[in-house]
Amino acid sequence: MTDDPGARPGDQIRVLIADDEALVRAGFRMLIDFAADLRVVGEARDGVQAVRQVRALRPDVVLMDIRMPVMHGLEATKVILDGDQAQPPRILIVTTFDEDEHVFEALRSGASGFVLKDTPPEQLLDAIRGRRRRGRAADPQHHPAPDHRVRSPAASRPAGRRAAFAAHRP
Repeated sequence: MTDDPGARPGDQIRVLIADDEALVRAGFRMLIDFAADLRVVGEARDGVQAVRQVRALRPDVVLMDIRMPVMHGLEATKVILDGDQAQPPRILIVTTFDEDEHVFEALRSGASGFVLKDTPPEQLLDAIRGRRRRGRAADPQHHPAPDHRVRSPAASRPAGRRAAFAAHRP
């Protein structure tokens, strides 16, 4: 694993992991804690816990699963971003679903971007780092362009693809 070459000593990216599966949270924690420039500051097993943890811990980045009990990740994303924080965290949706409805809904909810759960570990770490540095919603390095992963009638036309990327911007 490589660390962020642009990071200053002691300048760790604080990450909150929100996923209802304990094994997934543990795997993400092990991966993130292995990188010297990243640090897991908390975990949540549902959207309500994620909202509470964000308010209490003030992470830089939240890895947010879409489907969780009590409050799903999309709703938790909206609540977090509509909160009273001067600098809300960047929310990176981590999902098994690459279908249009899930991806676009996550981005409409205010998420900074998304990665699939089958993303290679280095790309997930890069996505976390990128969320803090650039704050961009769509980074093709972390997930393919919309016409490769996201299929919709609008995305198949050039104007639709531009609109899809425009929707990704915060």
